[in-house]
Amino acid sequence: MLIATVRRAAVLGAALAALTVSCGPTSSPEGSATAAPSADAATAAPSDAGSPSEVPSAGGDRAAGEGAVPDTGAEAAVTPGPERVRDAFAGLQATLNDSCETPGGCGYFLGRVNEELMGLKASMKADPKGPGHFSEPLAWIKALDAKLGTDRGTANLTKHKTSLLGTRDKINTWMQGHPDDYR
Repeated sequence: MLIATVRRAAVLGAALAALTVSCGPTSSPEGSATAAPSADAATAAPSDAGSPSEVPSAGGDRAAGEGAVPDTGAEAAVTPGPERVRDAFAGLQATLNDSCETPGGCGYFLGRVNEELMGLKASMKADPKGPGHFSEPLAWIKALDAKLGTDRGTANLTKHKTSLLGTRDKINTWMQGHPDDYR
């Protein structure tokens, strides 16, 4: 039992070390100018690390204040964009076996299908093959957007449930005919 506990601790420690190395600061041509904020953040007290003013948002809003210059260095290249088409499609496929049959779960389910379709749309538009390659699925999503309008609430999604699920199913069928786009 003690050996298993020690082994778990060692594996966890190795995983954390690997994560720390992979998430650490990158070297840059500017030298230590970009490494200083990372060093300060690493030595900050734990109570400071959780404060809202010190935690950068996923969109980089912290540096977007007045007079801020857009970051064009190595950190800007790491900023995540839309998911790859295959990843977004996998999220959409994960909704295929779900339904509105769970009491109270229909709003969540339809919202998730809508969210996955919007993510897939962004991925298709950002794909290196270009939006022209995905013209049919993008047209179906555009038609769905027109039906839904700006209201993405549960009542409106329920009202357009047939269109929402029909669009999902058409895109699933289209993607099955284009396996090079999701493998």
